[in-house]
Amino acid sequence: MAIRFYVDADIIGLGKLLVQVRTDVTYAGDRGGIGIDRKTRPASPVNPQEPDPDWISTVAGRGWIVLTRDRHMLSRPAERGEILGSAARHIRLDPSKKQLTKWDQLEIVMCQWRSIEARLEEPGPWVYAATRTRLRKEL
Repeated sequence: MAIRFYVDADIIGLGKLLVQVRTDVTYAGDRGGIGIDRKTRPASPVNPQEPDPDWISTVAGRGWIVLTRDRHMLSRPAERGEILGSAARHIRLDPSKKQLTKWDQLEIVMCQWRSIEARLEEPGPWVYAATRTRLRKEL
């Protein structure tokens, strides 16, 4: 299966967990590997230190949905402009100010996975906020 989801560097631990059980996920700095389906997962085109405005169009151009925790992406003009200009698609995990453990992040993704997958055919640009109980469109 081809990559369909990209996990931002701000929740890289979640990305490292997801690639162990999903063949369609990559994360910032992923060197690739052999997936659970025994097929090769390519290396990620994004360096973890790369500024957000620089990688957003790369990921959007591949049609991937971004999973992130970035609370300020819509308030930073460069990031917002890149999202709008590249038709990017983002899922923000619990955009509140509270800290989330990897377990909390995984719980949100698991609770919303079917709703997130249902967005694969929805053209961007868009941003959804995901909590354990809700997926709400923000942009």
